[in-house]
Amino acid sequence: MRKVLLPTIIFIATILLVIRLFYLQVIDDTLKLKSDNNAIKINYDYPERGYIYDRNGNLLVANQPSYDIMVIPKDVKEIDTSEFCTLLKITKEDFLKKIAKAKVYSPRLPSVFLSQLNKKEYAAFQEIERKFAGFYIQKRSLRDYQVPCGANVFGFITQVNDKIISKNKYYNSGDLIGRQGVEESYEEILRGIKGVKYIQKDKYNREIGSYKEGRFDTIAVQGKDINLTLDAELQKYGEELMINKRGGIVAIEPKTGEILALVTAPSYDPAILVGRQRSKNYTMLYHDSIAKPLYDRGLLAQYPPGSPFKILTGLVALQVKAIDENTSIICNHGFSFAPGRFMRCHCHGGVIQLHRGIYESCNTFFSTSYMRTLDKFSDPSVGVDVWSKHLKTFGLGEFMGYDLPTGRKGNIPTSKTYNKVYKGWRWSSKTIVSNAIGQGEVLMTPMQLANMMATVANRGFYFTPHIVRKIKGQIIDKKFTTKHKTTINRRYFETMISGLFDVYNFGTAHGLNVDGIDICGKTGTAENFTKVDGKRVQLKDHSIFVAFAPKDNPKIAIAILVENGGFGATIAGPIASLMIEKYIKHKITRKDLETRILAKDLQPEYNRFISKPIRDTLINTKVTIKEKAVVTIKDTSGIKKRTALKP
Repeated sequence: MRKVLLPTIIFIATILLVIRLFYLQVIDDTLKLKSDNNAIKINYDYPERGYIYDRNGNLLVANQPSYDIMVIPKDVKEIDTSEFCTLLKITKEDFLKKIAKAKVYSPRLPSVFLSQLNKKEYAAFQEIERKFAGFYIQKRSLRDYQVPCGANVFGFITQVNDKIISKNKYYNSGDLIGRQGVEESYEEILRGIKGVKYIQKDKYNREIGSYKEGRFDTIAVQGKDINLTLDAELQKYGEELMINKRGGIVAIEPKTGEILALVTAPSYDPAILVGRQRSKNYTMLYHDSIAKPLYDRGLLAQYPPGSPFKILTGLVALQVKAIDENTSIICNHGFSFAPGRFMRCHCHGGVIQLHRGIYESCNTFFSTSYMRTLDKFSDPSVGVDVWSKHLKTFGLGEFMGYDLPTGRKGNIPTSKTYNKVYKGWRWSSKTIVSNAIGQGEVLMTPMQLANMMATVANRGFYFTPHIVRKIKGQIIDKKFTTKHKTTINRRYFETMISGLFDVYNFGTAHGLNVDGIDICGKTGTAENFTKVDGKRVQLKDHSIFVAFAPKDNPKIAIAILVENGGFGATIAGPIASLMIEKYIKHKITRKDLETRILAKDLQPEYNRFISKPIRDTLINTKVTIKEKAVVTIKDTSGIKKRTALKP
């Protein structure tokens, strides 16, 4: 057996090797194609990117033609550099830099020399292209935005860099790729597949026809169209309401998890990141360290959720039977939880039960409920872990899995958090009672707040929020149609919703109601601290509001956070009412609220702690993009050029 085995292995290996060599040399011409590369010119045919529509079929993002001048360095010979530079309005120094950069990429392969020419520039160059050996025109398509809103949702397209090219062989120098937003998340779907044509050249470098009669040529496949879950009118309206404010708005359809609006403020017109000025404008946005227009506050900003978190405090307390619907707690306009430590309360005081505790937002009731929750267990470490596990079934303290490329998971503390913070010290429910009212170590993003309200609206379940509703010829990921159930009994949600409904009738949002719509909501005011010259300074509170409507068969759940906005009912609450009415009625009857919010300018508040030299320059700055975007600042006192919002 052993005598036969070795010769058999050698025989089989030899046969396989011969077959492989025959295939490579006779059947497969790809290696020959590579070896003949010097005599073959490769032309790419770039497809149009897929169009982007909103949930109602309105076109949001289309395409427009663009033209790049490509260069193959080894083919550039004896051209009139002066004429070339004059035609394209560049300096000779720029010409030499671009040629040198192209040579670094590859002397033999094409790379972009000058990108995104308009039709007039293209026509002028095309007339005398023959005079400039080594240069040719590559047609591409750029985005054409049909709306001035949604920049943070769409993202933008830009040229690939060397790092991307080295990692993904699909891309070549000068190719475009989606960055941020939907353009990045759905890049492979939107970009399509570029076509390739191989052109044979003779020894004089003249084109003589298709290589191998076009056997290896491929045709371009256009990118697939997608429909977003976004309501374009609601998105536009939300951005208008947030002019001269900072913060985020997230609206979700509870029964599907579809994102109806995703607003970050300040924002910018997506059209400024298209064309020859794209790089300049992006640099300006990127270096705005004051207003941060590229920072998506709806997904990335982590805030103390404030009083809306009392909804969860109450639900968990009900679930572990630390309280029931009839539990009564006496509130003396605040909660004394340790010697010298007093938590003020703005409710009317007296005997408080859950229902009234919700609509009057009683700190005493929910602080007591939180402590009773943790004290139900033998050790506060066990209690806080039980509390944490219930909260995480709402999608808190973790990345939510939505189809956008950025986000943060917030923070829901556990026993590990406090065992580390209070190492060597004995801690109890009183030590961490500020968690009860959404302060302490609890952090949530506006997206998580909106999803929390969608879960409450659904009486205990949610669908992973997502921004794409339909892809042409394709089914969306099933994870977006999978129901996630919380660990809270459904009947407790009904109890909580009753209190949330009366927030508008008798409570902290009284006066924000909309005729004909039953809204359930919760105001919130979160403390806000920052460091100025190394010292911890308390700023004006953040204004927070969460809501859903209608009470029965809800169609929209929403969360609004306005930085430095003050009480929840002052700014965030009216915005919630207006957004809800806009979506459900498609019109606004609360013109009083609309006028007040559109006129509200928080820029003086934001500018309070900007250094004096920069603040002084804000007075006479020139708007270079649009009113709600950023403006250029040139500080004459020696501080580097930077940008900030128009005051």
